[in-house]
Amino acid sequence: MELLKIYHLLLSHFGYQNWWPAETRYEVVIGAVLTQNTSWKNVEKAIENLKKENLIDERKILEIDTEKLKKLIKPAGFYNIKAERLKNITHHIVKNYGSTENLAKLPIKLEDLRKELLNVKGIGKETADSILLYALDRPIFVVDAYTKRIFSRLGVIEGGEEYDEIRHIFEENLPKDLKIYKEYHALIVELGKHYCKKRNPACEKCPLSDLCDYSCLPYK
Repeated sequence: MELLKIYHLLLSHFGYQNWWPAETRYEVVIGAVLTQNTSWKNVEKAIENLKKENLIDERKILEIDTEKLKKLIKPAGFYNIKAERLKNITHHIVKNYGSTENLAKLPIKLEDLRKELLNVKGIGKETADSILLYALDRPIFVVDAYTKRIFSRLGVIEGGEEYDEIRHIFEENLPKDLKIYKEYHALIVELGKHYCKKRNPACEKCPLSDLCDYSCLPYK
């Protein structure tokens, strides 16, 4: 099955998503940390709280009292853990590069930068890759729960593959194009939210129904 064909079908159905929704590169970093294990609606509430306090800034996040930070990001859930993780990644960026903007301009190899981010306590592969793709404009494909669900149903993957195995499937079968990587991930999220749901998927309305054997099953 052609992954590029699927991309164009999703793009035709949903249109350009222009993800990640953020005003600055550092806001993307914040969102990538806060979106772990929660919906984007909850992340938006937390980010709005930070904006009201004028805290979308690396040094201000480092300076703010951790307890106050926890209260501000509480809508995103797991706020104790996420406050620590946000401080950790921010400290790494400021200590080594001064700001996210500075980091984005440096010609560091993607593999080296990814390894560096993954060494920050609390930063996993999906979060690191989201930061790389959307905050730092590095061509890497982001894999999430929607990706695994949708493409196992489509038969592209079996469902038991490791994160990087799935990532390589996409990267090896798509043009190495930053815009496509960004849009594809956003389109997958839209499909997962509106059609290819974990329970009671709307197969009859799905733009990929003609390609998907799962939609023919009598049970969902």
